[in-house]
Amino acid sequence: MFFFNLSLFEFLGAFAAVSGVVVALYLLDRSKQRHTVASFRFWSPAAMPTEQRQRKRIQQPWSLLLQLISLLLLLLAIAQLRWGTTESGARDHVLVLDTSAWMAARSANGVYMDQARTAALAWLDALPAIDRVMVIRADAAASPATSFESKREVVRRAITASQPGSSALRLDSALRLAESVQRNHAQAAGEIVFAGAGRIPESENFTSPLPANRLRLLPVRGRVDNVGIRRIGVRRSRRDVEYWDVLVSVRNDSATPKVVPLEVRYGGAAAAVRQLTLAPATEQQIAFEYRTKSGGTFEARLISNDGFPADNRAILDLPADRQLLVTVYSNEPALLTPVLAANPRLRVETKSPAAYTAPTEGVVILDRFTPPAPPAVPSIQIEARGKTTVSQARLTRWHNESSLGLGLRSKDTVLDTAQIYALQPGDIPIAEVEAGAVMLARPLPTKTILLGFQPLRSSLRYELATPLLFANALRWLAPESFLRWELQASSVGTVTTTIDENTGNDIKVLDEQGQALPFTRDGDTLRFFAGSPGTVRLTDGQRETVYSLTLPEAGETDWIWPTGIRRGVPRATSFGPASRELWYALAILGALGLVLEWLFFGLGRRTMPSFRGTAAAPASSPLRKAS
Repeated sequence: MFFFNLSLFEFLGAFAAVSGVVVALYLLDRSKQRHTVASFRFWSPAAMPTEQRQRKRIQQPWSLLLQLISLLLLLLAIAQLRWGTTESGARDHVLVLDTSAWMAARSANGVYMDQARTAALAWLDALPAIDRVMVIRADAAASPATSFESKREVVRRAITASQPGSSALRLDSALRLAESVQRNHAQAAGEIVFAGAGRIPESENFTSPLPANRLRLLPVRGRVDNVGIRRIGVRRSRRDVEYWDVLVSVRNDSATPKVVPLEVRYGGAAAAVRQLTLAPATEQQIAFEYRTKSGGTFEARLISNDGFPADNRAILDLPADRQLLVTVYSNEPALLTPVLAANPRLRVETKSPAAYTAPTEGVVILDRFTPPAPPAVPSIQIEARGKTTVSQARLTRWHNESSLGLGLRSKDTVLDTAQIYALQPGDIPIAEVEAGAVMLARPLPTKTILLGFQPLRSSLRYELATPLLFANALRWLAPESFLRWELQASSVGTVTTTIDENTGNDIKVLDEQGQALPFTRDGDTLRFFAGSPGTVRLTDGQRETVYSLTLPEAGETDWIWPTGIRRGVPRATSFGPASRELWYALAILGALGLVLEWLFFGLGRRTMPSFRGTAAAPASSPLRKAS
């Protein structure tokens, strides 16, 4: 038995001071009191006898004793009297609780998450009351759920509220965080306890040895058989825009071969069924085509009853085919039709300049025709009037540094006639002769491309530069219509993709709310991280990839723990000397004693007659007549 808050001398000093004050108050209760009363003095006072002084006595010793005992109990509660042996000091433990997606799996012994919570609570109950615990929830990014906390209810609530996430376990970073917290913030380092399945990705690497002498494992039990969809990739076919190329990747995490049907549905109707035969711990990819021009919901589902159903179904929203409307006003539409009809992304309409009406959508091409008012939509204006006109001009330069001039080149091209345009602020030159620019792009007020000559009426009609010129021009005028659509259903976490090395700085990675996500780029490799399920859009100017991050990220392998580490819930005595707190019982008894003293003695002092002793009455003396 020992004091935790006060030393013995501090306790004795406090009790002596309090008891001295209480005893003094009881002694002062018999002090003489002076009363003033009304009287008539008709007689002269007789000689007063000698006053006798008596020693002060405590009139209610049982009341005083009960008060002293109650105050003693309250002081013992303040000093935190404990039953047991003195502990060597509090230790700070870190509980790493596995909250990865795999913890939602069910085995014959129950759900992994329920097993981990039960084991963690049992370990917590075995700790000495003086020890502190920090809870860290570990998935793709480990995060503390509490600080070093001595209140057990706070730690229990953090354990009970932990739920499986959507990402895989990154065990190395979680254990490094626990070790760093203990090293920098713990008063006395205790155990690092891991409760969970410990299933990690195959790419997980451990950078340094772990402190095996301080590690404890609380494993979950039971084997889970699982066959799940890992990812789905869908993109428009390059040979026909009406077709989608589909690639589905399925993995068998079981220890035995599995035969599983894969059903594909589009718009709620069955589209295809494939029978898959998967060897243990292997991944298989299935590729097929699906034809549709309309948008709808694409769903892939494994018809399987396994222990981890969360990865048996994936859904993608496929967009409808979007063709760009190109309206051509020309007296010679046959010149432009072959160039435009070669692109399946375009829907071309040709009209006579006499039938011109202001277009409201798509792109307009004005072939040697100037309308009454500039069009309100993006346009290509051929042989629009410039500042000067030149004849027999040699094409001297293509501006390949911009996307408009990408891939354009020619040799010994002489133009019969051409318009020379004055460059304004913001204009983008495309091609030049010695006299100036004969092709340029003007972003404002409406995107416009000015061609000072008709390429199909010059020697360029035999050059590859002509179809590339129109393709670059239309892509610049309406970039959203030429994006290569790719959709992927995959899991949350780190996403790695490949981009064109020539892609500039116009890369955007946006979440569902349109907020930019941070990413890293290394040559043609781009990586970003999404910690929660949702949709992420990646655009790089030429391609738009939509990531439907709805599949859970399950690890592929179980981590092999080092030999020699402690396992399971320990006995309470294994943590060393322990003691039991008595302060709450002492506080209740002390308060109860004060209440009883007031009920039995405090109320009685108001009604009970005084038991004070009286002095001897003075001897009677004869009365004398007043003079």
